[in-house]
Amino acid sequence: MTTDDTDTAERMEVTRLIAATPAEVFEVLCDPAGHVAIDSSGMLQAATGDPVGAVGDTFVVHMDRDSLNDYPLGLYDVTVCITAFEPDREIAWTIQGQMEPQIGHVYGYTLEPHEDGTLVTSYYDWSDIHPQWREAGIFPVMSELALRATLGILARTVAPGRPRPTGD
Repeated sequence: MTTDDTDTAERMEVTRLIAATPAEVFEVLCDPAGHVAIDSSGMLQAATGDPVGAVGDTFVVHMDRDSLNDYPLGLYDVTVCITAFEPDREIAWTIQGQMEPQIGHVYGYTLEPHEDGTLVTSYYDWSDIHPQWREAGIFPVMSELALRATLGILARTVAPGRPRPTGD
């Protein structure tokens, strides 16, 4: 089951029902290696750090922008900084990297228990980006299709072999 997706001028959301508990989904989203495992963009190559457990926790992701073929950034690292953390309900983060000023976009997930698993909403919000990046006209960096594909990979990761819930 896929529900209606919500897009505003500066925020995208996609939702999918996944045949796993909120705790199973949240465990993957708290683990730096989980971020790499479910990434549909191909940019996330590896991660360093411990699973997060609170707002302010960080880990490093080793990136390669070549998969998007948009900017020749080569290999680089970013620090993922957790901005929202409610166990089994929501996790969000912003990226701190080499670019100055910092960009300020936010990625996140909300989880809603459902009788057939978890209703997972992936969101990407660039409403508070630095004015310099807004003027550059490069947002959104990620597409709705990429968010949707990541939810598919998340479903495959947390519920391998489980039938896809219908949500009926």
